[in-house]
Amino acid sequence: MDLSNLKPAEGSVKNRKRIGRGQGSGRGGTSTKGHKGAQSRSGYKSKPGFEGGQMPLYRRLPKFGFKNINRKEYRGINIAALQKLADEKGLTTIDQQVLIENGLAQKKDMIKILGVGVLSAKLAVTAHGFTKAAQEAIEAQGGTVTKI
Repeated sequence: MDLSNLKPAEGSVKNRKRIGRGQGSGRGGTSTKGHKGAQSRSGYKSKPGFEGGQMPLYRRLPKFGFKNINRKEYRGINIAALQKLADEKGLTTIDQQVLIENGLAQKKDMIKILGVGVLSAKLAVTAHGFTKAAQEAIEAQGGTVTKI
């Protein structure tokens, strides 16, 4: 092996046309950027939503509504899911930690128990909120409701 038979590694050399290397290259002059305008100049970077000076879509559409910054988002869990959990795991107390461990809620979630389904187990439930129907269903079975 000597210097006369050295070659670049396989795949290291790209077979593409180099632009802006004189008229003889076939890609000289404007270097495929067209004539004039911001896009032909170096350092061009478009802002998100910029439509070439035309009024952008997000400014043409009407704005409406109200978003309450103090809104509290709850993760709703039905009493049917609590009944299923109690049957499968043999639980009598259900709190936030139990729901997180069983994949029904995440650590940051505020939990609200909803009254959809049938409850037949006596449960002590701890959550951030309860609907009236859920609270009645839990207490009808002799269970307890505790708000965090």
